[in-house]
Amino acid sequence: MDYQFVTVTYESNLAIVEINAPPANTLSTKCITELRTTTKDLANREDIHGLIITGSGRFFSAGADIKEFTPALGDTQKGLALSKAGQSLCNEIEAMQKPVIAAINGPALGGGMELAMACHFRIASESAVLGLPELKLGLIPSFGGTQRLSRITNTATAIDLILTGKQVTSKEAQELGITQVTIPAEDLLPTTLTIANSFVEGKSMTSVKRAIECVMKGSNEPLEDGLDRESKQFAELFLTTDAKEGIQAFVEKRTPQFKQS
Repeated sequence: MDYQFVTVTYESNLAIVEINAPPANTLSTKCITELRTTTKDLANREDIHGLIITGSGRFFSAGADIKEFTPALGDTQKGLALSKAGQSLCNEIEAMQKPVIAAINGPALGGGMELAMACHFRIASESAVLGLPELKLGLIPSFGGTQRLSRITNTATAIDLILTGKQVTSKEAQELGITQVTIPAEDLLPTTLTIANSFVEGKSMTSVKRAIECVMKGSNEPLEDGLDRESKQFAELFLTTDAKEGIQAFVEKRTPQFKQS
């Protein structure tokens, strides 16, 4: 499909989803809709094993389109719809059973930072900055920022970044655990592709999907529930041809040939 604000390219079994809404890659309602449609389509494609989300130009994303806020003033239903649209996108990305990596090529602010936090792994260029400035508009982060930031870091850090609205550098974001890797801008996409490939290459996609599900769901539930899911998923994998192939290949000291890889 042709989109106005989203461009998709492919590298082997990986899809690179680029937000293309210059100059700042704002997440308008239409852009969010296109991102949701794109990621849902890629989630259902067996030939796509992982996604990379990035931005075109200088920005990863400057967040929600502020011009869309004016019609919502004085109308809680319109405000709720704006929030739920962004939350739905982020929830769907977080729930995807394929690795989703944010390649943060530039400023990721407001909804842009919230989108990055919904991804499973975050790589930032040295020129990137991240922040949640919504309180300066008399609002709060509403695409999941008040919840995910405290889970990724801790409540004190979430309070600090949200209440001050300050921007942190990519190095500071890595020190806080918001991002996992910081690299020069020219190396961002090649490094992200290398890391994405390391997540899926030579792996059983059945196992990849179940591992992601256990980690992501377990992070938001009591340990006992997470351990129970882990055991059940582990046991069910013994019924798969991939587990049979993987174990047999180990015994025979050869490289496994997984059908889903």
